[in-house]
Order: sequence, then C-alpha cells, then structure tokens
Amino acid sequence: MTSATARMNKLVVPIRADVDVLLARQEARRLSSTLRFTGGELTLIATAISEVARNIVAYAGTGEIVLEIVHQGQRRGLLVIARDRGPGIADIEQAMQDGFSTSRGLGLGLPGSKRLMDDFRIVSEIGKGTEITMTKWERSH
Repeated sequence: MTSATARMNKLVVPIRADVDVLLARQEARRLSSTLRFTGGELTLIATAISEVARNIVAYAGTGEIVLEIVHQGQRRGLLVIARDRGPGIADIEQAMQDGFSTSRGLGLGLPGSKRLMDDFRIVSEIGKGTEITMTKWERSH
C-alpha cells in the first residue's frame, strides 16, 4: 500500500519530499485510468502535478495533493488540489508571469501548469499557505 489514502474516486497524497512528487503523478495516472484521457493528456496532467508538488517541497516543506474524479453535467475530469501551509505567495500576479522564479529553476512554473490544465485557480495568504485547484476535462473522443 502506498502512503496515499484513498476513497473511491478521491485520493490524498502527502507531499514531504521529491519522491512524493513521483507518487502523486503515479496516483493521478492510476485514478485517471477510468477516464478517457489520451497518453498525451495524461502527460500534461503529470507535468502540471509535478510543478505544483515541487513547489510544495521547495517553498512549504510539506503539503498534500488531492486527486478526485469529478463530474460536471456529462463531462468527467480529474480535479487536482495542491495545498500547503507554507509562507504563501506575496505577489500572485508576478508568480503567474512566464519566466518568474524565486528558485532560479527552469521548470514551467505556475503559468505552465495553468496552460496544461483546463481550469486553474490559486488562492494564497501570507503566513498561511497556498491552495491551487486545477481540473483537466475529458475530451469527447
């Protein structure tokens, strides 16, 4: 059994170290197996999860990734919530600009994650943490 806790169509993956980033990606792929995502779409989801999970490790130290299959009318999708109780993001607008990095990293960052997913929302409060909510919806194939 992994360190993730599961309920039917919902999973919570604790994020404490780089190895947990990989676990979150794997669990998202496993949970998404009932959805009609292409291999390319699964890669986009995994990449977005990697970005937000790495941010948890780098800036907050610990947090969690919540994965859930959601429905909106006839559509189904994968909801990803990345949350931490870290220092928060002082300037969300700046953090959402391409090329912005406080860690001098070369990753896609938050703007890249937003582009990879269909829905994206970020809420952050200084000293209280950050919550990023992203959804990827099935396409009709």
